[in-house]
Parts: sequence; C-alpha cells; structure tokens
Amino acid sequence: MKTGRRKVFAVLIMLLLIATWTVSFTGAGDSFKNLGKQLKYGLDINGGVYVLLEADTPETGTELTAIMNQTKSVLENRVNAMGISEAQVSIEGTDRIRVEMPGVEDAEEAIEQIGRTAQLQFFLADGTLVMTGDGVKDSQIATDTEQGGYKITIDFTSEGSNLFAEASEKAYNREATPSMVDEDGNLVSDQAIVICLDDEVITAPSVSNGKINSISCEITRPGGFAETEASQLSALIRGGALPANLTEINSSVQTATVGANALALSVKAGAIGLAIVMLIMLVVYGVLGIVADLALMLYVQLVLWVMVGIGSVLTLPGIAGIILSLGMAVDSNVIIFTRIREEIGKGKSVRVAVDMGYKAALSTVIDAQTTTLVAAFVLYLFGTTSVRGFALTLMIGTVISVITAVFITQLFVNLMADSKTFGTNSMFGMKEDGTPKLALGNFNIDFVGNRKKFYAISLAVILIGFGFAAVKGFNYGIDFTGGTMMQIELGKEATIGEVKETIAKYDLNPTIVYATDNNSQIIIRTIKDLKSADRSEVIDTLAEKYGFDPAKDVLASEQFGPTVGKDLRRNAIKSVIIAALVLLLYIRLRFKNIRYGVAAVAGLAHDVLITLSLYAILRLTINNPFIAGILTVVGYSINDTIVIFDRIRENTKFFKRKQNVELINTSINQTLSRSLMTSLTTFAVMVPLFIMASQELRGFLIPLIIGVFVGTYSSIFLCSPIFYELTKKEGVSKYEDNKAKADKGRKKAAKRRDDEGIRL
Repeated sequence: MKTGRRKVFAVLIMLLLIATWTVSFTGAGDSFKNLGKQLKYGLDINGGVYVLLEADTPETGTELTAIMNQTKSVLENRVNAMGISEAQVSIEGTDRIRVEMPGVEDAEEAIEQIGRTAQLQFFLADGTLVMTGDGVKDSQIATDTEQGGYKITIDFTSEGSNLFAEASEKAYNREATPSMVDEDGNLVSDQAIVICLDDEVITAPSVSNGKINSISCEITRPGGFAETEASQLSALIRGGALPANLTEINSSVQTATVGANALALSVKAGAIGLAIVMLIMLVVYGVLGIVADLALMLYVQLVLWVMVGIGSVLTLPGIAGIILSLGMAVDSNVIIFTRIREEIGKGKSVRVAVDMGYKAALSTVIDAQTTTLVAAFVLYLFGTTSVRGFALTLMIGTVISVITAVFITQLFVNLMADSKTFGTNSMFGMKEDGTPKLALGNFNIDFVGNRKKFYAISLAVILIGFGFAAVKGFNYGIDFTGGTMMQIELGKEATIGEVKETIAKYDLNPTIVYATDNNSQIIIRTIKDLKSADRSEVIDTLAEKYGFDPAKDVLASEQFGPTVGKDLRRNAIKSVIIAALVLLLYIRLRFKNIRYGVAAVAGLAHDVLITLSLYAILRLTINNPFIAGILTVVGYSINDTIVIFDRIRENTKFFKRKQNVELINTSINQTLSRSLMTSLTTFAVMVPLFIMASQELRGFLIPLIIGVFVGTYSSIFLCSPIFYELTKKEGVSKYEDNKAKADKGRKKAAKRRDDEGIRL
C-alpha cells in the first residue's frame, strides 16, 4: 500500500477511535444509547433468579427430545404469564432445562410457580377424574364487569369441551358426594369442579348455572379476583401439564445491588489495569508503545461493540475475560515489536526491519492466538452459563487482538518507517549501534543443561501437592460436592457462633464467614442440598432473630444438587483432554513434527498437575471458576510454548543437528524478553481486578494468576527441554550412537567389578 493511502486509512482509524469512544460515553442523540445502556447484562449484574431443572423420565432418544421441547414450551408459557421481561428458558444437555428470570426478587415463589410438575387435572367433588390438562387450549384473565375485579377464562380443545360438558352437568345435578377439600382446607361444594396441579387444589369453582356445553368457560367469584391472583391462577391453568416431573438441581439468586457494585468495581479495576498496560508499553517501546496503545484503545471498543452487535450477555466472569484479554492483547504487538527490533539489531534499516519483522512474526502470532482460541472454544462447549460468558469474551478478544495487531498496528508502524522523523532507530526504541534503549535483559541461560533441576522442582511440587491431597483431600466447593450458599445482610452486627446457634435445629453443619468489615453481612455454606422451600425456612428463622427483610436483604443464594458436581468434574476432565488432543493435532499439522506436539501437551499436563498441587497445598477451593481457570491456563501456556517452538523451527536452518542444545537455548533466550513482557502485562490487569473485584470474580482470577505463573515457567523451563529429550538423538551418527552405548556398557561393567571387590 502506498504511503498516501496509508495516511488516509490512518486518519479514518483515528476518527473511528474518537467517534467510538465518544458514542460509548455519550451516545448519539435520543435514538442511539451509550454503550453501557446497549449492553445486555447477566443475572449476576442485573439481579434475578435462575434455576436448573432435571427431568425425571425414562424416555430416551427422540422421545426424550420431544418431551424436553414440550416441557420447555410449557415453562415458557408459565414464565411469560408471570410478566417477567427478558426471561429465558433453554435446554441444557439432554434432560435439563435452565430458566433465567431477570429482576425477580422472590425466588421461592418464582421457582414454585415454574416448577409445578404434575398433570393439570379436573375432578368432581368426590374425586372422580374428569379430564387432564390435555383438554385445555388456553386460559386468560379479563375484567369482570358483573362481579368487579377480574375473572378467569378457560378455552377447551374439542375433546376437552365434550368432557367438561359432561362433568359440568353431573356437578350441576349434585351427583357427586364431596370428599375433596379446597385450597383453604374446607370441604368443596357438591357442585364443584376441582382443578388440581401438582396434587394440590388450585381452585374449586361451583357450576351454578347448568351444564356448560361450550368450548370455553369462566371462573368468577363475588367481588372478583385480584389481578395478581387471577394472573397466577390463569398461568397455572394455561401452562397445563408438564410432560415430566422436574427436580431443582441448581439455582441461584442475586440482588441487583450486589451485581451493580461488582460491575462498578470491575470496570474501575479494568480501567486501572488498562492504564498500567499502556504505561508499560510506552516505557518499554517508546513511540512504538503509542502505536500499541492506540491499537489497544480500538481493541477495547471493538470487543464491547461486537458484543452489543451479536446480542451477547455480559456477566461478571465475562468482564474478567475481557480484562484478562487486555493483558494478552498486547502479546501480538510484543511479538511483532520484538522481531522488528531484532532486525534493526542485525544492522538492517528501519524500513527493511519493519517488513522483515512483520513477515517473521505473522505465523507466530497466528499460531499462538489460535491455540488460545482452541482452549476458549472447548471451554465454551463444555462450560456452564457463567463459564461460557467468560469463554465467549475471551474468544472475541483473541480474534480482535489479531486483527488490531496485524492490520491496525502494521498500518501505523509502516507510516512511522516511511517518515523521516519517526523512521529512525531512536524512535523504534533502539540506539544507533542497534542495541535496545530499554530491554528486560540480554539473556544467555543454559536451560537445557539445567533441565534436570527444573524437572526435580516440578516433581517435588507435584509429589508434595498430591501428598496433601491424599491426607487432607482437595477443598471442593459446593458446586462440586453439592450444597447451598446464602449471603445475607443481617442489618446488625452478629457473631458467627450466634448465627450457628440460631439455625442449629436445621442440622446444616454450616461454614459461616463475614462478607463485610462491620460483621453484619454473612455468607453461609453447607453441603446440604436445600431446595427453595428449605432455604426459605432457614432465612425466615434468621429474619425472625435479626429483623431483616428476606425479600431485600438476601443478597445472593445458590444451590447445587450432587449430580451437578459430578457433571462439572466429568466435563472438566473431558475439556482438558479434548483441548489437549485438538492442540496436539494443530501443532502436528503446523510444525510437521509430532515431537513439538508431544512436548507441548506434556507441558499442559505439568501445568494442570502443578495447579492442582498448589490448590491442595494452599487449601484453595476447587469450583466451577477453577475449570475456566484451568482451561485458560492451557491456552495461555501453550500460547507461550508455541512462540518458543516457532523460533526453534525458524532457527533450525542456522544450526547443525548435533547443535541441538545450542539451538534450543538460543531460541528460548531470544524469546525470553517477550515471555516476560506478556506475563508482566497479564499480571498488570489481573492484580487490580483481584484486589477490587467481588468474591465471585476472585474465584476466576486465582487459578488464572497461578496459571500464568505456572504456564510461563513450563513453556520456558520444561517444554523446550522435553523437546530436546525427544530429539537429541536425531543428529547423532550411527558410529557415535554405538560408541556411546559401548562407553555406557564399560562403565556398568567397571561398577559391577568394584561392587564385587567390595563384597570380597
């Protein structure tokens, strides 16, 4: 591209950057809202309830699919009838349904309304079954002009109309002797048609005007129904029969207050992290750092507006994914800048160095980011909703980071190289003699020679960690073991012992900690699987003791059935194995040598084992966010490893096969400053978030912080030495190999003779 066109594109990009940031903060008139208002937020930010329900049915295959689709439709009708805006009902796996209800405050009532599981049934007063919900087509409410208030209308199918006509005639003629009781526990009228759901009477109206021979009927009462009562009753009738019993196996309640505070702190932490990264790039790369910062500013805008465009829901874990990707986004720029400066150091002009640096760095950038993308994709496939939010933002961020580095950064760097003012060694952070003005170091470390020391360190940590695990076990969270968590604002200072005593009758054996410094907010955890009604009992007992409002002061609650934990563990193992196999295949295809892939996957196994060992030693909680952390570690670690392997592959043409040690050591040392720089920027964005973020986000960040450290260590100190072990005999001639074996045999024979002499 000619310089004139580059300038035009550069100006357009600058205008785009200014426009997007302006619109993001202020919007564009009344018709176009700012970014904050256009983003969709998850329940952990806006507040609300989600519940995961499992179907109890013997059906399999296509019959199970049909039942689940029918169940989903019934639940959608019930949720919509409750007037909940933007509620979502989705099928998870083969036999589970997730219901998300934003803005709902009374979790128990919402879960009870959607979770009624038995057939809708109509009875005569003596308990004779008249018809099931299959005969009901629809039910609505309408204004009752005669009685006042509201009435309920029911529309029947053709078959249902015939059955109801027959039943209403019997009821009107008092042919049934009452044996059933109504919702208040009173014996129903002998003219009643009793409507039951979930084996409970929901209403028992009387037939007082003769046989109802029609496709519809009305339920009225003196003074009419209140609107809320009529709506709920109509929704239950309209929802009809669920084709399978549903069991609550996972649920969560989050207040909007907690989510809003967590969002505000996360955004602030992200801004601080972004500022730190931009400062680091300026200090290390000078004017090149300005280019990287411009690309980073555009990167942030593109990620957020792409999420708006595809209708993605932003969750707190998703914010963690965005902020983490900020640190990794500069990695591509670091790789490119490092290669350009290497070319300048070889004595090339700035213009030539830029061209050659980009060509050399491009394949490395694509390979490194593709591996991260693979790990994020596997995470998205097998993760739960919160983990998927994290994975999606990480995938979007990874793709956009490549686009900004390859196209945006290249455009501005080429303009600098073409400029007489900026196309100098000094402006590219280099001295006139071709050495960097500021570098993280000029390394010459014998990594291969010291490899056994590194093996020993890793082995020691793994053995100690699994020793701890064997003695004390891993510290599994309730999402793995099954259990319940409740976060409550008591409204006054309370002691943990007093709280335990208050709820002692429920035999929860709870773990209770303070959530705030003033000791008025507590978090209760128990491995007991408390359903909605059971949680309400515990909360009501505490409310009676401390006087708080259960509707407002239960800030969050979460329940996990034991089957959820088993699925999480199974999916975690499956995710790591699949990610490793896919990455092994990708590396084999890209590097044309299976040994690169084997060494990289060995490094991944090491990272997982070390992370698990540290969790065992430090007694950190293994939970759902831990899975996201592990897979992100897999992507991050192999990203770093690929950069080194790419340099080994490139340097192979400069070294003879028998110089394997020198080849590998040189390659690691050449890429070491890049590895350290990427780790530094990643830590720079995670530390402010860890300090300022909510407890939930810390659950994601702890394995990431450990993983970045462990991944950097393995890619530098282990993967390349393992690759050496796999290839060290490739450059040895047959004569040298036989000579080495003979020498080894002579040493063993001499040792054996010495041992025999000692015994004599």
